[in-house]
Amino acid sequence: MPLFDGITATTIHTGRLAANVLTRTGQRTDGPAAVFIHGNVSSSLFWQPAMLALPEDIAAYAVDLRGFGGSERAPVDATRGVRDFSDDVHAVVRELGLGPVHVVGWSMGGGVALQYALDHPAASITLQAPVSPYGFGGTRLDGTRLTEDDAGTGGGGANPGFVAALQAGDTSRENALGPWAVYKSSYVSPGFASEDEDTWVESMLTTATGEDNYPGDSVASANWPGFAAGTRGVLNTMAPGHFDVSGIVALAVKPPILWVRGDADAIVSDSSAFDLNFLGQAGVIPGWPGADVAPAQQMLAQTRAVLERYAANGGRYSEEVFAGTGHAPSVEQPERFAELLAAHVRGAA
Repeated sequence: MPLFDGITATTIHTGRLAANVLTRTGQRTDGPAAVFIHGNVSSSLFWQPAMLALPEDIAAYAVDLRGFGGSERAPVDATRGVRDFSDDVHAVVRELGLGPVHVVGWSMGGGVALQYALDHPAASITLQAPVSPYGFGGTRLDGTRLTEDDAGTGGGGANPGFVAALQAGDTSRENALGPWAVYKSSYVSPGFASEDEDTWVESMLTTATGEDNYPGDSVASANWPGFAAGTRGVLNTMAPGHFDVSGIVALAVKPPILWVRGDADAIVSDSSAFDLNFLGQAGVIPGWPGADVAPAQQMLAQTRAVLERYAANGGRYSEEVFAGTGHAPSVEQPERFAELLAAHVRGAA
């Protein structure tokens, strides 16, 4: 596992699974604790720049979710939404003897962070390019589902060539469907270069594949585009029939929320290149039935609407936009991300 200088990996055994956890070597543990939750097709390795940029009085723990990184490969029950993941994180927090922690979630991990806060005490929440509170794909602005079977979402939406590249451990730069190409085109902004790109590809390649993990299973549908969400595996956890964390607006105790995003994000956007309805609208997928039937998901607008309701009900949130930055602001601008996170953590006290 390609660890940066100053980062240590430890296996934490819980009653749920054996989880790999990254910490800063010799870090202080007498102050607030931030727990970092990575996104889909990645691992805790992506959090290393931000962890190292944090001030020393904030302890940092980055947890590999089941089936990713160095954690145990365990099946994912998608009918629970992302609760398999959030309960795993809580088991690690409990095993480490931490109190209410500051949860930091990226992409799918943002959904995990919100589910964590719904089920367990959290001191604050930081969302980096989070999945919409209503899941990925298949909903209107108010979160209502487009079809009863969530057509066009879940495991069937993964590109088979990309899944095959993950299974093959493909590190080449020639395969347009391989992890390196996907990282360059979708995880970061156009033109961003890093000397750590091999590490990010290795992180992506730790993804366990199959119907119980990534991407998950799929079922046939009479609705366009011909498939619907299944009940197993990672992508199905974010199908709107399984996932809805908009209930945060009703939390009795509302931890402050920091929302960080890049304005060049290709994945979480109101015009996402990974939303099949948007691709149909763009003519990439044939047979699109039109905006009345299959509108593109307004991911950013949905998140903002839920957070506005959160604030109206007594909570507070702030939105920070990184100009010219893609899906991973903490990779492209780790110092700025860490500065914002540190201020957020200290302001939550």
